[in-house]
Amino acid sequence: MQLDLSGHHVDITDALREYTSNKFDKIERHFDKVIDVHVILTVEKLAHKAEATIQLNGSKIFAEDTQENMYAAIDTLVDKLDRQVVKHKEKLNAHR
Repeated sequence: MQLDLSGHHVDITDALREYTSNKFDKIERHFDKVIDVHVILTVEKLAHKAEATIQLNGSKIFAEDTQENMYAAIDTLVDKLDRQVVKHKEKLNAHR
């Protein structure tokens, strides 16, 4: 999995990069066919926004979240993406 992390009006520190990388390992544990992850972290006045696009084998998944804290925004973003990835995996394994 290739993680591309960029920031708008935010300096991406090593701690923020490591925290994001550790959180996205959770998604890779549930579904190992993740090709590419593009994460954009943005600060607009008091709102911290995190958005991500995951390239899977044959599809893309997008999610975004806005919180007062950047770490909280990353946490809820990963939870949203994890639910979508699990749903995608279940659709692939469903035999009707």
